[in-house]
Amino acid sequence: MATLQLSDYCNPVIALKPSLTSFFIKTDHRNYCGVSRVRVVPRACLQKPSLTRRHLLAETAAISVAPLIIGIEPPAKSEEPLLSEWERVYLPIDPGVVLLDIAFVPDDLRHGFLLGTRQTIMETKDGGNTWVPRSIPSAEDEDFNYRFNSISFKGKEGWIVGKPSILLYTSDAGESWERIPLSAQLPGDIVYIKATGEKSAEMVTDEGAIYVTSNRGYNWRAAVQETVSATLNRTVSSGISGASYYTGTFNTVNRSPDGSYVAVSSRGNFYLTWEPGQPYWQPHNRAVARRIQNMGWRADGGLWLLVRGGGLYLSKGTGISEDFEEIPVQSRGFGILDVGYRSKEEAWAAGGSGILLRTTNGGKTWTRDKAADNIAANLYSVKFIDDTKGFVLGNDGVLLRFLG
Repeated sequence: MATLQLSDYCNPVIALKPSLTSFFIKTDHRNYCGVSRVRVVPRACLQKPSLTRRHLLAETAAISVAPLIIGIEPPAKSEEPLLSEWERVYLPIDPGVVLLDIAFVPDDLRHGFLLGTRQTIMETKDGGNTWVPRSIPSAEDEDFNYRFNSISFKGKEGWIVGKPSILLYTSDAGESWERIPLSAQLPGDIVYIKATGEKSAEMVTDEGAIYVTSNRGYNWRAAVQETVSATLNRTVSSGISGASYYTGTFNTVNRSPDGSYVAVSSRGNFYLTWEPGQPYWQPHNRAVARRIQNMGWRADGGLWLLVRGGGLYLSKGTGISEDFEEIPVQSRGFGILDVGYRSKEEAWAAGGSGILLRTTNGGKTWTRDKAADNIAANLYSVKFIDDTKGFVLGNDGVLLRFLG
């Protein structure tokens, strides 16, 4: 899943076009490639036995408080307590890097890649225990400091997208990466990509354009007929609050296993959905008073919804819905930013100031992992590769690995 933080964007948004068209790209096949125990000896034992009983009692009383006066120091506490289900993985990167996405090669789950801001690409070959920076010559440009938003693998084929618009492709499980040129007329910045099959992928921009390719990115076909702005401005009477004259972008976008999408508008005042075969995005009024922070898909096919201030809602039933119920959570007032499902019953939610929540009954009740409260970072994304491998990504290079 890829989360779009608009505050990180610095370039002006590309002007909208009323409709989307497929574009053709001629590919250049060159590779761009414990406390110590102290023994106190009573002075009374060292003195002459001529001491009176009164003196002996006074001496013994003074000695009984001697350890308090000595002030034996307890062991030093570690800065970060051990988490019950997670461990922190320390990365050799700058503290200011925000981690954005992670993926592993399906045929070798020890081999994976981690993306982030400041042109960060990291690689692991031991399942995520250790990571090393990865340099991709074709992605190095003195004029740009790329923010890599999304990565996806299918077999040995992999794709990476970022901002400013950049697309990287590998056919050898990431041993080498090739840069695929993109049209200058692409509406918006690419925020998500999904490898769907052999030489096939699906990518989404922050303006709602969806493109698919089946020939390794040589050309792309538009899956929707127009951008979200064009759709909303064309249907002013749609009844969607805040949709009229909409000129914003997506705040977040998430894809279900069956190819459906749910996205949150930049202001969080409504959300949109798209299913394969639909010509346009479908806008929906939010069913809660507070603005939406993020939305995504549960393991059972329903939706989860997060609102600003730490609220969590689950849709009633499965599929696309506008009927949600609030679930009490111990968020301490901090915003919850993402939810990741390990199974239909178990999921984890993460958010600001190290908030980490867990459910084992499909989301009906949640408990807080208090050991995570001392993590000095915002946790932006929860990713489960399978039921044994999971990660939480945050700012300042914070990466948590699931212990299972």
